[in-house]
Amino acid sequence: MTFSLNCFSQSASPYQTSVGVDAPITALGAGLTYYGLTLMQSKSGLTSEEALALNVKDVNRFDRFSAGFYSERANTISDYPLYTSFGTPLLLLLNENVRSNAGQVLVLYVETMAITGALYTMTNGNVIRNRPLTYSQDVSLAEKGRANAQNSFYAGHTAAAASASFFAAKVFHDFNPDSPARPYVWATAAAIPATVGYFRLKAGKHFLSDNILGYTLGAAAGILVPQLHKKSAKLPFSVVPISGPGFSGALVSCRF
Repeated sequence: MTFSLNCFSQSASPYQTSVGVDAPITALGAGLTYYGLTLMQSKSGLTSEEALALNVKDVNRFDRFSAGFYSERANTISDYPLYTSFGTPLLLLLNENVRSNAGQVLVLYVETMAITGALYTMTNGNVIRNRPLTYSQDVSLAEKGRANAQNSFYAGHTAAAASASFFAAKVFHDFNPDSPARPYVWATAAAIPATVGYFRLKAGKHFLSDNILGYTLGAAAGILVPQLHKKSAKLPFSVVPISGPGFSGALVSCRF
């Protein structure tokens, strides 16, 4: 009996991508995002009569506490953690394993944000919900009459921040399964969109339920897109029977 051992190394990347699959998904997401934006911009806004007739009591009890919130300062501050979240995947380049697969990670990041954008704009474009600031006496009727005043559902800034930051955490997690930094990476990923959501709430841009939904859907996209691209789990070895003139045996292949 003959015994043969054949060992070979496996790719450092835990993901598998395909141009034939990922390119159409990304293109579709980008197209739907653009179409959704046109729907958002085509809303009529509130008439003066509608704006004056708004009543806080018409808002559900869960969200009612924030009806009338308005702060330009909070609106400006919310942009800082948002832009920070977009840059978090770039920090992955500091990791050697990720850096050697930067092109593949970029493909997954663009696809993740395209899906997030499509979900947000298509939902927001088809759902009319007045922003909390429309219930404020400090906001002009002209502002309340803009299409943007009816884009409360759901929180796009929060969704985008969650998608980007959770994507970065997920990719780091998958490339570095033994890293002691993983809990801190996940904690940071969770904190960034939560901060965005807080300031969007204080700014009167979104109700709490809008932020919760945006956070949930954004985080889901950031985690699921990389997860669905993970290579199928396989046994680290395989045994294949072989035979030839005057001998029989097995070929053992191991992956590491």
